[in-house]
Amino acid sequence: MLGIYQTLLAMDSDFKKLFKIKVEFEDDAPLNAENVNKLARIIHGFCDKSELPHLDRSAMAKLVEYSSKMAGSHSKISTRFDDMIEIVGEAATWAKIEKSKIVTAKYMDMALHEQINRVKKYDTKYMEMIKNHSLLIDTSGFKVGTLNGLTVMTIGDYTFGKPAKITVNTYTGKSGVVNIEREVELSGSSHSKGVLILTGYLGEMFAQDIPLCLTASICFEQLYNGVDGDSASSTELYGLLSSLSGIPINQSIAVTGSVNQKGQIQPIGGVNEKIEGYFQICQMRGLDGSHGVMIPAQNVDNLQLSDDVLEAVKNKQFHIYSVSTIEEGIEVLTGVPAGKKDSSGHFPSGTINDLVYQKLKSYAKVVYDKK
Repeated sequence: MLGIYQTLLAMDSDFKKLFKIKVEFEDDAPLNAENVNKLARIIHGFCDKSELPHLDRSAMAKLVEYSSKMAGSHSKISTRFDDMIEIVGEAATWAKIEKSKIVTAKYMDMALHEQINRVKKYDTKYMEMIKNHSLLIDTSGFKVGTLNGLTVMTIGDYTFGKPAKITVNTYTGKSGVVNIEREVELSGSSHSKGVLILTGYLGEMFAQDIPLCLTASICFEQLYNGVDGDSASSTELYGLLSSLSGIPINQSIAVTGSVNQKGQIQPIGGVNEKIEGYFQICQMRGLDGSHGVMIPAQNVDNLQLSDDVLEAVKNKQFHIYSVSTIEEGIEVLTGVPAGKKDSSGHFPSGTINDLVYQKLKSYAKVVYDKK
């Protein structure tokens, strides 16, 4: 809407004269007793006006939880009242069908479940393709230069998360990091920027005393409709480090998060959809306690997960790892220490960073010995 307003303002000189007062409304509000009571009054008024059964405390708690999920933070609630009234109306209808005089949490759950069931056609198709191995997604074992990134897809008004296999190959040369999606014009500008950042990280971390002589190809496998956003940049960097070091990555753990040139993990959007999408696949194949996802530490505040995920986490069948740096993340994925430089500028022997440095050093020797 803001874009439309700015366009009209720029294109029509009379627009500002006709619409003199501009007001911007927030999409969310702090989650506190006052705002929850205001929301309850709005819902009470709607039920009265529409002659629908009212919500009990458990149903209202479910609505606040749903509102908080829409707001993307467990410290806020959404102000998209039309969406909430729609869910309340459907829950009340289920209550009337079952001749209940009050809307309980049971009917709120039914309404939310049916809302997703009506529009999850493409989500179901992806699950079927993964189940019959048309889409190759590994959720067990260890592999070098291969891991699961987490993506979000939006079809109309329905958003869902699914993993995408990311593979990285590295070899000697001077081409740098090659983004295969960009080469075939399937990469958006944000994704291409995220890939270019990886070279900056490698340069600062490993090329202070040697030239960075490297060719690396990064690919989102079986993704043909393009990719954008930088939320997979940390995933791609973990793949690079694994390929260069030769240390395999745990395929049970899927990854999301962007990274800057200093190796700091940055927050991303759609964290709940991404976690729940990967969880569905692990649950379908059988949770064994090894499965989990790795997210930026800043996104912990945005977690509003389904009851199934919460129960699995509580029972230690599924894990959520929050990390702040690439070093923390690579240790979770490989079980091998990342390694920090000592006072003389060397990494401890056998660590991920030491193995990467030694490989890059050998690449540089090959390139310059040929001259």
